Amino acid sequence: MKLEICANSYQSAKNAQDAEAHRVELCQELSVGGITPSYGLIQKVARELDIPVFVLIRPRGGNFVYTDDEFEIMKKDIELCKELGCHGIVSGVLNPEGTIDLKRTKALIELSQPLPFTFHRAFDEIEDSEKAIEQLIDLGANRVLTSGKRQTAMEGIELLKALKMLVENRITIMPGSGINRTNASAFKKAGFEEIHASASKVILQDGSLFFQPQTVSDVAKIKAILNEI
Repeated sequence: MKLEICANSYQSAKNAQDAEAHRVELCQELSVGGITPSYGLIQKVARELDIPVFVLIRPRGGNFVYTDDEFEIMKKDIELCKELGCHGIVSGVLNPEGTIDLKRTKALIELSQPLPFTFHRAFDEIEDSEKAIEQLIDLGANRVLTSGKRQTAMEGIELLKALKMLVENRITIMPGSGINRTNASAFKKAGFEEIHASASKVILQDGSLFFQPQTVSDVAKIKAILNEI
């Protein structure tokens, strides 16, 4: 089983590599669910680390319905990721009514090629999960990151297992949200091939006026998950 770490900084990505995680999803601003990381961060991680890097392409927090200008930004960011030597793209677009924007998502998948494409947790906002997963298979997506439409993947594990059975081997279902050393083995026993976790801790940075908390992926927590899978 592979472990993907949601890395929100260079240090988080380096910690994931040091702990021997299999891959990182690189992003920033976890407090809003993650947005596209800066050019400088992508470049530094891609050049200086050996761990495979998938990059989140999400121009802002909030919903997953984008304007034409935002969509153009997303496409340009994918092109930059390919130029910088990244290994995969994580993205997706919804319609206002909460369905997959097939035209735009297809465009992102095709632009990402030959890199693999993960449809992110916008999937958890879609009402008809079975229809959506079939659409993503038809569009050529390689995997779906989902909590099973619940707050945590453990709470959504029954839907996750149902989706896995439905798709067989046509697309990878990657559970994510709240996965840690205490529950990671449950997903392995259920037959999932990959899981996604932040495995993070909060540290305090000493500022000139006050202590500023920072969230960073933790080597010990990552290793603890790996020991269970």
